[in-house]
Amino acid sequence: MAPKVLVSDKLSETAVQIFRDRGIDVDFMPELGKDKEKLAEVIGDYDGLAIRSATKVTPKIFEKAGRLKVVGRAGIGTDNVDKEAASRKGVIVMNTPFGNMITTAEHAIAMMFAVARQIPEASASTQAGKWEKSRFMGVELTGKTLGVIGAGNIGGIVCDRARGLKMKVVAYDPFLSQEKADKMGVEKVELEELLARADFITLHVPLTDQTRNILSRENLEKTKKGVRIINCARGGLVDEQALADLLKSGHVAGAGFDVFAEEPATDNPLFGLPNVVCTPHLGAATTEAQENVAIQVAEQMADYLLTGAVSNALNMPSVSAEEAKVMGPWINLADHLGSFIGQMTDEPIKAINILYDGVVSEMNLEALTCSAVAGIMKSVNPEVNMVSAPPLAKERGVRISTTTQDKSGAFEGYIKLTVVTARRERSIGGTVFSDGKPRFIQIKGINIDAEIGRHMLYTTNRDEPGIIGALGQTMGESGVNIANFTLGRKDSGGEAIALLYVDAPVSEDVIAKLHATGKFQQIRPLEFSVA
Repeated sequence: MAPKVLVSDKLSETAVQIFRDRGIDVDFMPELGKDKEKLAEVIGDYDGLAIRSATKVTPKIFEKAGRLKVVGRAGIGTDNVDKEAASRKGVIVMNTPFGNMITTAEHAIAMMFAVARQIPEASASTQAGKWEKSRFMGVELTGKTLGVIGAGNIGGIVCDRARGLKMKVVAYDPFLSQEKADKMGVEKVELEELLARADFITLHVPLTDQTRNILSRENLEKTKKGVRIINCARGGLVDEQALADLLKSGHVAGAGFDVFAEEPATDNPLFGLPNVVCTPHLGAATTEAQENVAIQVAEQMADYLLTGAVSNALNMPSVSAEEAKVMGPWINLADHLGSFIGQMTDEPIKAINILYDGVVSEMNLEALTCSAVAGIMKSVNPEVNMVSAPPLAKERGVRISTTTQDKSGAFEGYIKLTVVTARRERSIGGTVFSDGKPRFIQIKGINIDAEIGRHMLYTTNRDEPGIIGALGQTMGESGVNIANFTLGRKDSGGEAIALLYVDAPVSEDVIAKLHATGKFQQIRPLEFSVA
């Protein structure tokens, strides 16, 4: 059955057609964006939800979303999506951070010009029949120092445009390397220095606990007298009341704001002040940007629903379509390893340690780790997936660590998964053969070569004659067909294990018969999600 997507906001017809062209059923109902009750009624029928800013995807919506796999936001901001509820439900949340980069950067540059030359006020005055040529004395951008807070995608474009305007650019960004700064032609500085030197300051960072109020009253007071402040990023980055006070005192010469701490902004300390330019969150409001983000979100969602490729996800690692093809068997292996451990472990898990060896150590380890953790957590909650597993593990206080190493054995690559409880450590290793099939290659330090099937039986025993006979005879008498049989031992007469891949689930009656032979220390039926 084809995946089904609901578009609950205004998206371009081109974007809607992308879903149809890719073989996805799509319902275009933009009226649902403002009807939470109706959205909650119908969301259970859909695998994907494509939105803009009008739709609020609340915990209640996720509770009703039995099939939902992905929410795609055409735009950068996802404040209208409860990402914690999405993760608990196992729903990927995507945004489109690149479709409106140029548009937002251009708006910041436009705001700089507007503030520097007092264009809105001059326009209003002139259209009112006044000719106040001497009143609106501006400043040039050429030769001025621009302080860019956040030199990522949008901030980087602003830096490039500003250098084209012959401005000197200084940038504060903890993630900006000196090599990248040199390549961009900007001077990398600390925030204190930026505040002291900049004639214009523009912000291009997300709103986080670290960036909230980054231009606080204290920091605003450290700025150069006559500075002009531009914010086209996120409301809450600047103390708006403090900025208003400094505008009134003359310390700050002007400001251009497209975003506000509370939106829609119907009242704000900045409103009505001279040389303050305000726009209603228009950073991405161009025809080109709206078309770009709509097309991008449709392509991303279609890729995920059809191929498993994950792009620009906010609550799980991204996996490209190319990665998905190569990593698919390894992701399955990680899930199987976790599932084995989860089904074998009855006590609370304190830590999960994962070793990636050889070729797999160079893959997308975040995605592999999510798959392994999901496999373990399915024993607690069968509905868990790669999105919801890490938060669930965190809630339970489980520590997760990973290690990589170069090829160290007979296999080109392998994964070893170890869990730690209060009583023991339990480990299992696996690899992917050239046929693309995952295999278990080590359990409890004992080497094996076990094909993985949907129904399996795991036993432990002393290495002694009669084990194969006991297993084979009991299965045969009970009508259970064995598809594959693997044995392993540490030493002759020592600890040994067996893994049976069988055609049907092993019943409690069969397990009781095996126990009655007195030959087995542990007998555990296992189930795996095998396509």
